[in-house]
Amino acid sequence: MASPFDHLEVEEQLRPAALQFDFDLNERLAAVVALEAHVDPEAYSARNLGADRYGNATVVDAAGLMLTMGYLITEADDVRVTTVDGREIHAHVLGVDAASGLGLIHALEPLRLPAMPIGDSRNLKEGATLISAGGGGRAHALRSRIAARGPFAGYWEYFLEEALFVEPAHPHWSGAALIGPEGDLVGVASLRMEQSAEGAGDSGTPMNMFVPAELITPILADLAAGRQTTPPRPWLGVIAQEISQHVVVVNVSPQGPAARAELRRGDVIHRIAGQRVRDLGAFYKQLWALGPPGVSVPLTLQRGSDVFDMEVRSADRTSLQRKRRLN
Repeated sequence: MASPFDHLEVEEQLRPAALQFDFDLNERLAAVVALEAHVDPEAYSARNLGADRYGNATVVDAAGLMLTMGYLITEADDVRVTTVDGREIHAHVLGVDAASGLGLIHALEPLRLPAMPIGDSRNLKEGATLISAGGGGRAHALRSRIAARGPFAGYWEYFLEEALFVEPAHPHWSGAALIGPEGDLVGVASLRMEQSAEGAGDSGTPMNMFVPAELITPILADLAAGRQTTPPRPWLGVIAQEISQHVVVVNVSPQGPAARAELRRGDVIHRIAGQRVRDLGAFYKQLWALGPPGVSVPLTLQRGSDVFDMEVRSADRTSLQRKRRLN
């Protein structure tokens, strides 16, 4: 198959073997396709995510629904997938779930591919042999294992109560499928991480963060129909990190609420609505508990030696994004 990942094959000794599993390995791997998305360079998300995005998607329905990571398809107006036998098929963006970060697309012509059943990562046994799979068949499949489970807070105002930290890292992880011992989809790859999660083994081991696949199950029908899956959350446009046990602003999103309120790089966020900010995940949960987008967010900041209070009027994250074109 011709793919953007032709130079990123998994080493032969790290690939799964059909005899290791009770399901048809080639059939399951055929359900994973390479994804290419193009966004107008003037679109808001193009500033951070780029106008040309490459990743993977997994066929989860015989009608042509494919699950991927939302950041690959946000504001995209040209999406296509490439199958293991080299067919290129255009697809339409159905929606992105802000809470999980998962996205759904639909093929605009018959895929003629098997669908992978959606599983539940909570049913996995410790030490189970899994497969991290990108589009392209066995040459892009990697034997893997869950190194740890735990909360994950992303600097872009994103939080999962439980993420899957999987090793070794896949060479083209974005949207890759995590296939369980029963041949079901148990996770979708979001990030490559160079540091280990707590309890994940040796420090510095490269791994991927996977979003548990069961998060899509209760909202799949709504997402497929283009309906809103979760109420919008208040967004500040703060890019923050935990530094020396403090939540510190490292940047702000252009035109976002934090930028308009003139938050600066290096500002330390001590309190939100009078409550102490202990870590990045707690900060997001405290923010989202204040109300819908538009709610005023009281912050206590430290800038240099000055400590002061300010209020930031939150917004809907999607308000700066271009509206989807419906086919």
